[in-house]
Amino acid sequence: RSISKYSVLSPEEERELARRYKKGDQEAGKRLILSNLRFVVKVALEYKGYGFRLSDLIQEGNLGLIVALKHFDPDRGYRFISYAIWWIRAYIQNYIMRSWSLVKVGTTQAQKKLFYKMGRLWELEEGGLVSREEKLKQLAEELKVEKEDVEEMYERVRFRDLSLDTKIDEEQETTFLDFLADLAPNQEERLADTERLQLIKRVVKEALSKLNERERTIVEKRLMSDEPTTLNQLSKIFNVSRERVRQIELQALKKLKKDLEEKKLLIHSL
Repeated sequence: RSISKYSVLSPEEERELARRYKKGDQEAGKRLILSNLRFVVKVALEYKGYGFRLSDLIQEGNLGLIVALKHFDPDRGYRFISYAIWWIRAYIQNYIMRSWSLVKVGTTQAQKKLFYKMGRLWELEEGGLVSREEKLKQLAEELKVEKEDVEEMYERVRFRDLSLDTKIDEEQETTFLDFLADLAPNQEERLADTERLQLIKRVVKEALSKLNERERTIVEKRLMSDEPTTLNQLSKIFNVSRERVRQIELQALKKLKKDLEEKKLLIHSL
């Protein structure tokens, strides 16, 4: 409701504010943002058919608008919103993709293209003279994807995730969670897992001790560190080429694998 009180800026005003913002004037940046909020709402409305709250879509679009401002160059000759619209759409679309399902809706380009054309997918549910099979074929040809991709995406978007806390019906407090079997390991299984893990750690430690200092250091820094060291970094540490570091790493891994296999332990990461 308050968006309408912020007038649309002229190209000259826009460039001046953007230049001031680049120099650190936060108020100028704020005015640019507020004057373009109406466009965020307009874009968010295009995605209301996905079942999300409009306020959430607008919030994501606003984030895209703010990021766009940080990257906008006022001296390139185009309007701010012409540039920002791509950031706004990207943030809204990413939010939808993240939130639609716990299982990713789309990973390939074809799947993502289909997901954002979801309105066309609903045509498969409509009646008419054209068969569902023919609609699948027509939609696949129009979007330049395989017919199987259209059918798979349609099945994915038909059903949203169901919360396990949802009641079976309104008359009782029973939820779907009450019918879920407890697959957690019992105390004996947990104890066995702990002992096996300790055994693996001990054997791996013994295997590492058989490597020379350089081999052990490379393996630890490359494979056992939370932030693995790059080949380039290690080449500088040991004053050898990146290729030589790679060779030493492979040689060390072969030694470790042989040693561990002799102890009948299957370490799949090696």
